[in-house]
Amino acid sequence: MKSEFDKKIEDIVFNIRLIREKRNYTQEYMAAKMQCSQNAYSKLELGYSKLTVEKLLQVAEVLDVTVAELVNPQRALAHGFPNRY
Repeated sequence: MKSEFDKKIEDIVFNIRLIREKRNYTQEYMAAKMQCSQNAYSKLELGYSKLTVEKLLQVAEVLDVTVAELVNPQRALAHGFPNRY
């Protein structure tokens, strides 16, 4: 059974992917902007690597959203991103 923490991380990486796709950004584009490999970025989106505060801030900057929009699904909804559920 997943912990609440694991579920929250899963929601955050889902929001990252959702917003990235809505902006028509590729993983390669994100990786280049974050100065990492596409493989490293993919692992971040899949939840295979740790999402640090630094990485979260970088993602928010590249996607031109607030960290709150990535962390809180309701804020993403309020800004036109579709509901996950």
